[in-house]
This record gives sequence, C-alpha cells and structure tokens, in this order.
Amino acid sequence: MRGPIIIAFSCLAFAGCGGEQHSDLRQFVKDSDGMQRGRIPPLPEAKLYEPFDYQAFDITDPFKPRKIAPPKASQIAGGIQPPDPNRRKEPLEAYPLENLKMVGTLQQKKEVFGLVKTPDNNLFRVKSGNFLGQNFGRVTDISESAIKLKELVQDSGGDWKEEERMLQLLDEQEAKK
Repeated sequence: MRGPIIIAFSCLAFAGCGGEQHSDLRQFVKDSDGMQRGRIPPLPEAKLYEPFDYQAFDITDPFKPRKIAPPKASQIAGGIQPPDPNRRKEPLEAYPLENLKMVGTLQQKKEVFGLVKTPDNNLFRVKSGNFLGQNFGRVTDISESAIKLKELVQDSGGDWKEEERMLQLLDEQEAKK
C-alpha cells in the first residue's frame, strides 16, 4: 500500500515543478516588440569636390633642395663667393650649429683653440678658419667666452649672404648635462 502512495505523491511533486521556465523573459520580449523604435538620423549629404587652381608656379618650391649654383656675375665682381661643393667636410659640419656647445678654451703656445662638444658627447678643438655647422660656418674669432663665426646662407633668390653667429660658453651647470 505504501508503493502506490509514494508513486502518486511523486507524480504530484513532478507536476508542480513542470511550470514554464523563463516565462517572465518571454513576456518582456513580447512587450518589447510593441514598443516604439528609435530613429537613426540620415547621413549628412556629401559635399562636392571643388578643385583648387594653384597659381604659384613662379615662386621657389620650399620642398626642393637647393643646389649650389655656379657664381653669378654680380658675385664674381666683389660679392660673396658660394661655398666650394668639392671641399672636404670637417667633422663638426655634420651637426646643426644649435646642437654644438662651447665648453671652454685651450691655449697652446700662442694659439687659442675653442673646445666644442657635440650631441653625442665628443669633444673637438677648433681654431680660426675651421668650419662648424651645416651652413658653411667658418670660425673667425675665439675668445674665452664665445666662438664667433660667419655662415654662408642662400636666400630664396639663390644669392649667398654672410650671417654672423656665436657659440656662447656654457656655465658649469649646463656643461654637466
């Protein structure tokens, strides 16, 4: 008699557990179908390309490297001579002048030398007549506080002009860097 009671009780227990799973989720999805949908704005209208007519063909192209031209008649008659392209470059001409630093002077016999430090911490001694920097700078004077030089710079018309520059002596704190 106990067997049929246990079987009947088990059937009732299983029948109570057999409800629909996720019924709340299914109801949410049904309700969402009826909700108002968002509106995506249309893409902006593409602008038509308008070509630009470039009229500056007669001015110097800033992206073309300048070439050392043969001297003009005005330069031969007493103007500034262009640099010699076949001259052997000195080691300090590989660096821009802004990257070179004067760190001191040295006197041997009666000749004064300037001590110049490169960005890669090499030390060079220079004297009057040596070249520095990438603009054909030539040392004209060396004092205890500065190295004076003249650079040859080409203007937009292709003429060469001299500009004076100076390398100032660094103070002790700057020299340690």
